[in-house]
Amino acid sequence: MSELIAISALIGDRTYRIKIHPNDEEVVRKTLKSINEKIVEFKTRFAGKDMQDYIAMVLIWFATEKHEGTSAIIDNQNLKESLDSIEKMLDQQITKK
Repeated sequence: MSELIAISALIGDRTYRIKIHPNDEEVVRKTLKSINEKIVEFKTRFAGKDMQDYIAMVLIWFATEKHEGTSAIIDNQNLKESLDSIEKMLDQQITKK
């Protein structure tokens, strides 16, 4: 098992020390970048809030994005299954003739 590495995770105006697997470092850093970019976006769109509000907004956005992605995958799987079923029915019709 690989050793965990410690990184500094900046979210909003706070830094957190977290330990991660070296293989996950790139994904974690990209996720942190995405989170901080969204915080900046929400700060420009909704002035006058505090950092906790922005972090909560980003958390809701992030969770919703992940859910939408999962939903799209399920929709694609259902579509593929439907198309496969239609293709089998067409093949059966061709075979009968």
